[in-house]
Amino acid sequence: MIKQQDDRAADWRDRDPNYSAEQGSYDEPVPSRQLVLDDLAAEGRPMTQDELVEYYALVDDAAEAFAHRLRAMLRDGQLLENRRGALGPIDKMDLVRGRVQGHRDGFGFLLPEDTDGDDVFLAPRQMRQVMHGDKVVVHVTGRDQRGRREGRIVEVLERVNDTIVGRFVEEHGVYFVVPDNARIPHEIRIAESARGGAAHNDVVTVKLTEAPSKRAQAVGEVIEVLGDRMAPGMEIEVAIRSHGIPHEFPSEVIAEAKQCGDEVAEADKADRVDLRDLPLVTIDGADARDFDDAVYARETPRGFKLWVAIADVSHYVTKDAPLDTEAQRRATSVYFPDHVVPMLPEALSNGLCSLNPEVDRLSLVCEMRLDKSGVIQASKFYSAVIRSHARLLYEQVADWLENPDNLPSRYAALKKPLDDLHALYKAMLDQRRDRGAIEFETQATRIVFNEDRKIARIVPTERNVAHKIIEECMIAANVATAKYLSKRRMPLLYRVHATPAADALADLRTFLGERGLHLGGGDDPEAADYARLLAEAAKRPDAHLVQTVMLRSMQRAVYSPHNDGHFGLALADYTHFTSPIRRYPDLLVHRAIKHLEAKGRPATFDYDNAAMEGLGQICSEAEQRADDATRDVDDFLKCEYMQDSLGQVFYGTVTGVTGFGLFVELEGIFATGLVHVSSLSSDFYHFDAQARCLRGEHSGRVYRLADKMRVRVARVDLDERKIDFEPVEGDAGASKSKKTNKSGGGPKKKSGGNKNGNKRSNGGKRRKKNSS
Repeated sequence: MIKQQDDRAADWRDRDPNYSAEQGSYDEPVPSRQLVLDDLAAEGRPMTQDELVEYYALVDDAAEAFAHRLRAMLRDGQLLENRRGALGPIDKMDLVRGRVQGHRDGFGFLLPEDTDGDDVFLAPRQMRQVMHGDKVVVHVTGRDQRGRREGRIVEVLERVNDTIVGRFVEEHGVYFVVPDNARIPHEIRIAESARGGAAHNDVVTVKLTEAPSKRAQAVGEVIEVLGDRMAPGMEIEVAIRSHGIPHEFPSEVIAEAKQCGDEVAEADKADRVDLRDLPLVTIDGADARDFDDAVYARETPRGFKLWVAIADVSHYVTKDAPLDTEAQRRATSVYFPDHVVPMLPEALSNGLCSLNPEVDRLSLVCEMRLDKSGVIQASKFYSAVIRSHARLLYEQVADWLENPDNLPSRYAALKKPLDDLHALYKAMLDQRRDRGAIEFETQATRIVFNEDRKIARIVPTERNVAHKIIEECMIAANVATAKYLSKRRMPLLYRVHATPAADALADLRTFLGERGLHLGGGDDPEAADYARLLAEAAKRPDAHLVQTVMLRSMQRAVYSPHNDGHFGLALADYTHFTSPIRRYPDLLVHRAIKHLEAKGRPATFDYDNAAMEGLGQICSEAEQRADDATRDVDDFLKCEYMQDSLGQVFYGTVTGVTGFGLFVELEGIFATGLVHVSSLSSDFYHFDAQARCLRGEHSGRVYRLADKMRVRVARVDLDERKIDFEPVEGDAGASKSKKTNKSGGGPKKKSGGNKNGNKRSNGGKRRKKNSS
């Protein structure tokens, strides 16, 4: 029984760690969330709202305000209400809070908010009541047959899928929508009155009117009919909506962007360093439309000076203005083949903030002094007005550096600056290798469309010396920025690439050991250890296999206010400064620099570390969202490209091995499909997880990563973005290695459109600079 005279109840104001803050925010403070959680834990049992009100001796307005606080704690998943109406802290009730990650086969996982906890398996019967992305509370009931934590959903805290895009289906007078996102296996029931004019197989957007439950499926209404699934560009429209990518700018955002004007105002040039005579140039791809950065280098007796001028987006996008709110919501531009969803409206991204040639532009400049070995000795930052002297292409610059006589006379004045940039790059490249940065050789691809708006081919993209020059210049500026801001204790988002996880390292070492290879560094390897191993394996026949397994052991880079370094680049201090047109973290970094330029102190900056923590999560999730969406589009286009190739035979390389089969990438096409284990005839095959191979039970035949195979296209499923292959008997396996496929490097395509008559626009994906 609760005693009102209990010391904890009588003096809650003295015990509340947040009481002073509460006094500053509320006329009549009530117990803070932290105090409630601490006292419930101390009591050792759940308590009802009435009991808690009596416990703290609250009356009238204070009791009502406290009731609001308890409801908010329930809503936010800090408390849970049991069947008798008593409240308890979730972490004291064997409960886990987190986000649901769905799987196409109907089951799912809870990804705990506490990142130290293991994921919790959710059986299909549990997933019936939730969708991918929902925030829930789960009671851990034990472990399944595979040793995974298994749970039961106790409460749904937040449903994130207000709208869903999918295919409208009509069967025997029943209407439903099959979501395009494979992680949402629920069918959405649609009443005839809510079909919105949709026809069978139309792609539609549905607004959910009833969430799924244990006993009933989700219900919705069609709010947008996008049209035929095979219409040109429809895969992009579907991906945008399936992944919740903001793609329409609010009217007030467009209006604010237009108010900035088409040219830099004379008043805005005041109090800035005038660098318009400095021969800065932009170097980008042919399809680039927005130019974030301009560079200039000069060799000196002691080494080099390097200027990296970045578009001063922060001058036009101010904190909490409509432009800023929308930029934060998007957090990144998203690059699809021949289509961009920009972070900022075109008036800024392609206009006033783009460092177009021969026009005045506002810029934030990082000026660096480097020694002859390419190491930064000093740097400074300042606001400037610049004038790009040329818009150059990667291919042009690479050609001129190799063949100086090809340099046009109109660019003669740029020869020395370009030569100095090249010399600086060579020094920085040596320095990069000395510090042990990892250099994986991966193959990117680009989808090319022909004049008939039909997919023509999928081609590899190549990085020449000009790409690498710009990359090293951007890395140098990012390093200088991180050191400058961290030295002054400014809150900022670092670009963090954590060291490989312990379990991934253990798997990698086991794999390497079976091949007579060794990764140095013990339990805490450095990037240099990875680099040495790559160099050691480079001349081996299984070099590609070794690199693939090493790459898969790495973690994903994220944005965080905690400086944990960048493992892959072997850098202790790293942030993103060079692309504020397309990345929100860069814009935040610019604001920090401008704050210091205005003689501000860290304590008076608009953001503290707590705010940066939340923004880092938003930006990291947006980057993942963009990657998922673009991967969906690429997978769909490659499936569409292969539709007319059913029955054709190709050579390919094994790029993945699982218990259910082999993933094979076709040579010269770069489309990937599955050879199911059941199609590997004449034996029973078992998966060896440590060796990453399928091994025949009787024949001893082994299929490994990097093996060459000859396969036949057996099935293409556009809805699931899957291609199924069958091995061609007598010519499959690691012992076979061919250089061309049977059909001459690509599928045999019919003239004109395919059987669906779809045609597509000409274009390709723009290369994004410095995405490390």
